[in-house]
Amino acid sequence: MVETTEHAPAAPEPKYWHLRTVLLRAIDSEFGIGQVIPNERELAARFGVARATLRQALDQLELEGRLVRRRGIGTLVAAPRTTVPVSRAEEGWPGAAPDTAWRIVDCTTAPATDRLAQALGVPAGESVHTVRRLRVTGGQVVGTESLHVPDSTVAHLPGIVSGAGSGRSVLRQLQHLELAGESRAVELGVAEAEEARLMQRPPGTPVLVVTTQYAARGRIAALAVSTYRADTCRLSFGETGLVEVAPVESALAGVRAS
Repeated sequence: MVETTEHAPAAPEPKYWHLRTVLLRAIDSEFGIGQVIPNERELAARFGVARATLRQALDQLELEGRLVRRRGIGTLVAAPRTTVPVSRAEEGWPGAAPDTAWRIVDCTTAPATDRLAQALGVPAGESVHTVRRLRVTGGQVVGTESLHVPDSTVAHLPGIVSGAGSGRSVLRQLQHLELAGESRAVELGVAEAEEARLMQRPPGTPVLVVTTQYAARGRIAALAVSTYRADTCRLSFGETGLVEVAPVESALAGVRAS
């Protein structure tokens, strides 16, 4: 007896996705970086499609970082993605000397949730200082970071309750530690409301999430959860940067919301 395996029929390609491919070929062959492409009416007439289908295709290309919309100007061909170094060899670590690529937004202190405590290797409820920072490249915000530091790591922290001043104090305390190692995981995600606001992008914008555990004195000294705009950034981990490509349901996936 010959066994046969039935396969579900392949889903038809959406019209907007086919148009996206056609548009991409036309853009690559006819336009240079920074040039304004024709308006929606002209493009819809040229390719014989409905305006709604065209907008879906354009929205997709904007999400991919191939196009950028400028109010009062139109839709332009986007520049190539910016290479952002994220390895310790290239960037240092939060306990290194102050880095002008990062700007402190604020710092808050709260008891660790169960998930955050597990990621940091501390008892649930231990106070954790969370320093929020912005990554700036070429004058543009390309990413955000939440740096979680257990109170036991920065035992000599001055009594500043919150704010950028407290964030600088946390980073200064980290400078006294000698980093023993780090581990990183990378996953694809979308910008939540607050991350999107800081990056001046709509919620749901694709982002690359880099979760880094820093070890010192035989324990996890800090945990950084960094989100970078996937439409404009290319992450560089250096020649020796060790990266684990993590699935969405990783052990640290829920830390962003903590």
